[in-house]
Amino acid sequence: MPKSLSSEHAAPARGNKPASAPANGILLITGILGAENCAAVVSKQFGLAVESVSSRKDALAALRRRAYSIVVLDTSMAEAVAGDADAIFKHSGLAMPLEINFAISGCGRLVREVRAALGRRQLEQAAAERAAATSLESNLRDTVAGLLLQSQLALADPSVPPQLADKLKLMAELAGSLRKKLDTANISA
Repeated sequence: MPKSLSSEHAAPARGNKPASAPANGILLITGILGAENCAAVVSKQFGLAVESVSSRKDALAALRRRAYSIVVLDTSMAEAVAGDADAIFKHSGLAMPLEINFAISGCGRLVREVRAALGRRQLEQAAAERAAATSLESNLRDTVAGLLLQSQLALADPSVPPQLADKLKLMAELAGSLRKKLDTANISA
């Protein structure tokens, strides 16, 4: 049966919680005795819910129930049955995979590894957000340029009725205004 420590019951240690720590929690997958103690230390250190499971089956069930920020897999479990690690990490979604040998690593090492993984996750998330914003801005610029060009070409046609010409002028003005806003936003960024 999975054990879970809620972030409600474990306040973060002063100064240890990352500035924008994800609230999804951490999944520890290990059969080692004392895993609950380690989970409690990690939960307290980061103020995140930590769920500890002791089998591949429980791990996959936990991953189906919710999303996690980090999935920590005990190396001994990954080596016990070929393909276990792959199956677990395949179903972990956007969680950072972390493999650690609980038999030779203490809670201190686990805390350091989790801190590093959370840092990497934040950097990767920020990079993905920047890439998405850049892509969206590029697509928006292309669309606005197309609207502006097409409306100006349509306005240049002498056979355009006056009622349609007024609408095309408005569309050209709106597209021009949006282009200026995009340029201004790009300059200030």
